[in-house]
Amino acid sequence: MSSLFNTLNISRQDMLTRLLDLDTVSNNLANMNTTGFKASRSNFQELLDRRLNRSGIIMPATQVLTAQGNIKQTANALDWAIQGEGYFQVRLPDGRTGYTRDGQFSLDAARNLVNASGARLVWTGTLPDGYQDVNIREDGTVEALMNDGTRVNAGTIQLASFVNPSGLLGAGQNVWIPSLDSGPARVGAPNTTGIGSVQSHQVEMSNVDISREMTQLMTDQRTFQMSVQAFQQTDQMIAQAINLRKA
Repeated sequence: MSSLFNTLNISRQDMLTRLLDLDTVSNNLANMNTTGFKASRSNFQELLDRRLNRSGIIMPATQVLTAQGNIKQTANALDWAIQGEGYFQVRLPDGRTGYTRDGQFSLDAARNLVNASGARLVWTGTLPDGYQDVNIREDGTVEALMNDGTRVNAGTIQLASFVNPSGLLGAGQNVWIPSLDSGPARVGAPNTTGIGSVQSHQVEMSNVDISREMTQLMTDQRTFQMSVQAFQQTDQMIAQAINLRKA
């Protein structure tokens, strides 16, 4: 009887784990067209009893996949893309600094550069009135082309890098925050050691691999169905064993 309850528990654990992974896969697919989005991957871990027999699986954590997304050219001067390592720094509503690869910026009423969720870009400078284009030099200098044809130094931008970017924690709105696993942010100018470059008129697309996600989705569905069947059959066997004892 104890082995039946153990099988029941394994099936239950497998179902719960697959449901959690379905959430991860669904989130990746929902953000496949989100600028700068980084997909996540579930990490599974087998549970073993004292005799090293399998007693189920758990999903202790998810891992951020930090591979570069495709770069797309745009006509917007405030679309900025990072080529290589690094993150834009943005100021979160609670005052913390967040990090993102989403470089689709716009000007708010106070002429601050903000992302789609309203988080303000951390940089030293202000875009002047009457600019018609923006160029970012290799060292991070932001240069504004004015309507009269002159060029104005509007400020500088720095990027943040991490020893282990896969350890970053999601803060929502396509923004990440550091953790003990990621290590603290190292801020520096573009095109320095470990930090990529910034280009205007470009955006980085999501790095979601749709073929991988669809394959994982089908795997989760089939595994969940098998676990449900095993759970139901084991439950019936336990019920039959209890009825036999009563008889």
